[in-house]
Amino acid sequence: MPRPKLEIADIFRVHGSAWRQANAGHGSLSQLMVMSAIDACRTEALGGHVAACDKCSHQHIAYNSCKNRHCPKCQGPAARDWMAARAQDLLPVEYFHVVFTLPAQIAQIAFWNKKTVYDLLFRASAETVMTIAADPKRLGAKVGITAVLHTWGSALTHHPHIHMIVPGGGLSPDGTRWVVCKPGFFVHVQVLSRLFRCLFIEGLHALHRSEELAFFGDLAELADITALSAWLAPFRKTEWVVYAKPPFGGPEAVLAYLSRYNHRVAISNSRLVSADARTIAFRWKDYRTRKGDRQKIMRLATDEFIRRFLIHVLPDGFHRIRHYGLLASATRKASIAKIRSLLGEAQAEPAPQVAAEVIPHTLREPCPCCGGPMRIIEIFRRGHKPQSRAPPREQAA
Repeated sequence: MPRPKLEIADIFRVHGSAWRQANAGHGSLSQLMVMSAIDACRTEALGGHVAACDKCSHQHIAYNSCKNRHCPKCQGPAARDWMAARAQDLLPVEYFHVVFTLPAQIAQIAFWNKKTVYDLLFRASAETVMTIAADPKRLGAKVGITAVLHTWGSALTHHPHIHMIVPGGGLSPDGTRWVVCKPGFFVHVQVLSRLFRCLFIEGLHALHRSEELAFFGDLAELADITALSAWLAPFRKTEWVVYAKPPFGGPEAVLAYLSRYNHRVAISNSRLVSADARTIAFRWKDYRTRKGDRQKIMRLATDEFIRRFLIHVLPDGFHRIRHYGLLASATRKASIAKIRSLLGEAQAEPAPQVAAEVIPHTLREPCPCCGGPMRIIEIFRRGHKPQSRAPPREQAA
């Protein structure tokens, strides 16, 4: 794939130093480390190797990737590896896509309490789906969930929401049969919305009582529990946005969706249009307009663009992809095997172990010129330049 004309890394390399100076003391250590990682990604700063073709004279340099989860260039390989690990978990059933979104005002609390409130968003949304699905009046079954946190809107604004992929059915309470949902219908979104609202508000109160929330600026008065209760009262009467999309067309469609969403970052390099000393222009989708007119160009001051990108840096160690119920990591393999048996489907066969000669320092990717095997002829360390003469190539190593 050709390198985009403009990348987040280019913006950080040109304007990052000025942004750091202007915002000294305001950016977190995690944000500064993300900037540094993206700046150095696939450059000689991280080292790399020189590869040469065994059949022709082609050579190229491949620089190492930063592998930071916020780097737009590193998410493609990470997504492919994750998808390969998940492919055997897919079941021959309908899959549903459910989205849980926080009201904009409550999202302000999450802005200053990211780890705590994002954790609550995961718990409340997962508990909502599992509780409603287990209700005998609804599905009456234990379901599995894969949940992904996104914190951005198309314009890079703070917009925390959870994307869920849910198989269209679940195990009966006694675990002896697969309970299938109605074709094309999982559970009613209004029922999900109201329970989600209740669980999230109760969770906020619990976090406040345990002194795990901090409030600043216009929300500083909410440090008092009575003020918080009064502030939240109107939200108990409004409908919170929970959206259930039509079921996927099949397991292949689920994989395609997951590959697009699970390792997405706030903005991809392909959306960038232009950059100069004053503004950054990028493509965004305006959902308030008619479908045919949604694609637009937004221009932000350079420092504001960098600020918006960095507000989506997740807390250290925070898991943005989580599994619940039947798909929880501890029981996933056993659950999937049992479901396949109940559905009468053969178990997925593990990949056969093929004995093959392992040639040291040979790359998986063939030569782009003749298709021959590419062999590493030199490895160079961080900050060093290769001794071999070869044209640089944008490639993860």
